[in-house]
Amino acid sequence: MKRKIVKIDEELCNGCSLCIPNCQEGALQIIDGKVRLISDLFCDGLGACLGHCPEGAISIEEREAEPYDERKVMEIISKQGENTMIAHLNHLKDHGEIEYYNQALEYLKENNISINLKTESKMENHSQCGCPGSKTMSFDTKPDGNTVETNVGSQKSELRQWPVQMHLVNPMAPYFKDSDLLLAADCVPFSMGNFHSTHLKGRSLAIACPKLDANQDVYIDKLVKMIDESKINTITVMIMEVPCCGGLLRMAQIALEKATRKVPVKSIVVSLQGEIIQESWM
Repeated sequence: MKRKIVKIDEELCNGCSLCIPNCQEGALQIIDGKVRLISDLFCDGLGACLGHCPEGAISIEEREAEPYDERKVMEIISKQGENTMIAHLNHLKDHGEIEYYNQALEYLKENNISINLKTESKMENHSQCGCPGSKTMSFDTKPDGNTVETNVGSQKSELRQWPVQMHLVNPMAPYFKDSDLLLAADCVPFSMGNFHSTHLKGRSLAIACPKLDANQDVYIDKLVKMIDESKINTITVMIMEVPCCGGLLRMAQIALEKATRKVPVKSIVVSLQGEIIQESWM
């Protein structure tokens, strides 16, 4: 499969860090005076960082890429020094990728590479994790495996994750793996009083506005990754009855056509008063 990934020209990079806050996935960090792509697992190829590099050191390359392989990433990361390796491992932990984190530790052990994980990386503090609002978080379990019940007023929240907006979500986030995806127009939750209890419960969530959001081709690419790589089980598309909302369902259909796997897709159309006026499997 082809993937779009950030490419950094270290000779041109002057370490100004202007690109860091604009990396929505938190994949870029300043280490040893240069921008580093800490993990291509979290690079969505949007290129939000490109226009903020005054030296033109960042570009997007599209190339054939195998499914993510932590050992191959570590082979590259290990050549960039201890600070980069520590940052990469911390990045995996921050995004809940414990399986990949353990694979990275195994690689270090097998190759007799010693790093001091108890020592903080010697890197400049320039918003190293990107925008805090886009940090991947799961809300559904405690460390002991028990369900977390988050209450807002008298209504229980069924939200299991963060972020939820399509431009911010990482399609490879752990909460998408083997899940049932609810793809909702962002007006839907405001019109439906029972959105959480009836429709969101037990599902992963992504929201978008097919009329106002820019760069919607990225949404399709992310949906394809959710289908093929995160292996979601089903997609439920919830849209409003207004004509512009139909674009969200079309995105899901295009993604399904491009994906190698096939998953069931349900369409739910909601009235302006929050009533379901149409529900069908595609």
